[in-house]
Amino acid sequence: MQPSSNSSSEKSELQQLWGGWSTMVKRYYDDPKVAHLMNTRIGQYLSTHPVFALTVLLFGAMATLPVGLFLSFALVTFIMAAVGFVFFEGFLLFIGGVTLLCVLTGIAFFSVMASFIFSALYIIITNIFHRYYPHLKKQRKVQETESESDTSETKDTQ
Repeated sequence: MQPSSNSSSEKSELQQLWGGWSTMVKRYYDDPKVAHLMNTRIGQYLSTHPVFALTVLLFGAMATLPVGLFLSFALVTFIMAAVGFVFFEGFLLFIGGVTLLCVLTGIAFFSVMASFIFSALYIIITNIFHRYYPHLKKQRKVQETESESDTSETKDTQ
């Protein structure tokens, strides 16, 4: 009698499990989104092919973790690339600024040195001309006095 009582209790447990399962499935079928999905061609196909529907369900459930990990990886990689780009751009701007500063300092140094060299050459050349050609200096003084007298005469006539 033992085996029959176990089998009847197992049947009642199985019926209870099936009843709970069917109410849960019925609740999902009553949901408007699921009802809309089941009215589509894909939903009708899956309801007529339960093995394929189970395969799709298992694939979807098992694919969520790898897809989620990949999307997390892609998001982290995108954020790192954006942050890295900002830091790299900042580094390039820093290098460009330092280079510009060095070039401008070099140009300023060159300008000062060229100015000193040209000033020294001007002083040296004028001293050479004054020492070896003193008559040019006298001629210039004469021209200056003549030009001053011309300007004074024009002022007097006015």
